[in-house]
Amino acid sequence: MTSQLMPQEALIYAMVTVAAVDRHVADDELSRIGSLVQDLPVFSDIGDDWFAREAKDCGKILSKSDGVARVLALVREGLPPHLYETAYALAAEVAASDLTLKVEEMDFLEKLAEALGLDELICAALERGASARHRTV
Repeated sequence: MTSQLMPQEALIYAMVTVAAVDRHVADDELSRIGSLVQDLPVFSDIGDDWFAREAKDCGKILSKSDGVARVLALVREGLPPHLYETAYALAAEVAASDLTLKVEEMDFLEKLAEALGLDELICAALERGASARHRTV
């Protein structure tokens, strides 16, 4: 584990943390993280084994009493400002993927928005878009 994350690592940490904050990572959440890592241009120069290693490293941090706070600090430090909304959008996407937004996930998203200094309306729009993409008939 490094003290400063690369931007791609910081994005992974945001997604893994929102999936793990309720102490149960759903298959839908893992699948969504995997597809986002595989499909998005921000992750295009990353190797296949990289995601599992980063998820494990993030889990080690989260297992500590101050884990969420530490992850939030690492995410903020590791991201350039132009990727703050991307981090929030990806976390919201993972939270919406199992069709249930849990209290712990909402709390983490709120803390992430605060750590990144994001506007409430932007966050609401990103959450709404993520929710809309995961609706079924």
